Amino acid sequence: MNYELLCTKVIAITRLTGNFIRKESMNFDAGKIEFKGLNDLVSYVDKTAEMHLVDNLSVLIPEAGFTTEEETINSRGEVFNWIIDPLDGTTNFIHGVPTYSISIALYEYDLPVLGVVYEINRGEMFYTYKGGKAYLNHKEISVSPCHKMEGSLLATGFPYYDFEKQEQYLKLFAEVMRKCHGIRRIGSAAVDLAYVACGRFEAFFEYNLNTWDVAAGAYLVQQAGGRIMNFSGGPEFTQTREILATNGLIDQELLEIIDRNFNQ
Repeated sequence: MNYELLCTKVIAITRLTGNFIRKESMNFDAGKIEFKGLNDLVSYVDKTAEMHLVDNLSVLIPEAGFTTEEETINSRGEVFNWIIDPLDGTTNFIHGVPTYSISIALYEYDLPVLGVVYEINRGEMFYTYKGGKAYLNHKEISVSPCHKMEGSLLATGFPYYDFEKQEQYLKLFAEVMRKCHGIRRIGSAAVDLAYVACGRFEAFFEYNLNTWDVAAGAYLVQQAGGRIMNFSGGPEFTQTREILATNGLIDQELLEIIDRNFNQ
C-alpha cells in the first residue's frame, strides 16, 4: 500500500466535502436540526457530508469497513477500516461558531496508518500517514518543546450529556487552570488534537469521547512526536473513553493532577 499516495487522494476528497460544508454554513436552516440525545445535535449537513465521504473513500479501498458517527454505514473490514466524523463540532456549526472539522482515520489490522483533520474555516489540512511525518498544509509539524505546566496552554472539552463525573471534572479543571497559561474549549476534539500536534497546545484532555472524535487526531499527535494515553497513563484511550494528548514533556505533572482530582 502506498500510504502517501492514498493520503493525497483522501485529502482531495476531504477538501471537496469541506467545500460543501462551508457552502451550507452560509445559508444553514436551523429548523432542520435533529436531536440524537440530550444536547447531541445532528443536521442534514452531517449526514450528507458523511455519505459523500463514504462513497468516495469506498472507491479507494473497496474492501474496507467503516465506523461512522452518523451511521450511514457501519461495517467491519478484515484488514482496513475507515473511522469518520464528517463534521466534528456540529454545535459550533449550527450556532455559527467558525471552528469545526472533518476527521478521517484509516486503520490497518487495528493500527492507525493514516489520519486527516481538516479545519474548514481556516483551510488548515492536517495529515499524516504510515512512513511519513505529520503535516499542516504541506509543512512538517511537531509538538511544542515546552516542558513545564506553568508555560503551557491546554485545551479541554466539557461534558454535554453525561454529567455523572461533573464534580470531579470541575475540581480537575480548577487545579489545571491555576497551573498553566490558560485552558481553551474550542468545541472540536479533532481540532484540539491537531493543535497539540502542531504545537499550539501543550496538551488536551477530555472524557466521554467516541472513537471517531479522536482517531485521526490522536495519530497526528503521535506522528508529530507527542503522546496519547488515558487518564491513568495507559494506552487504551478509546476503550476507556478518556484521552490525554501531550507534547510528551508535561505528562507526569498532568497525570498527577488528574489522579488527585478525577480518578479518586
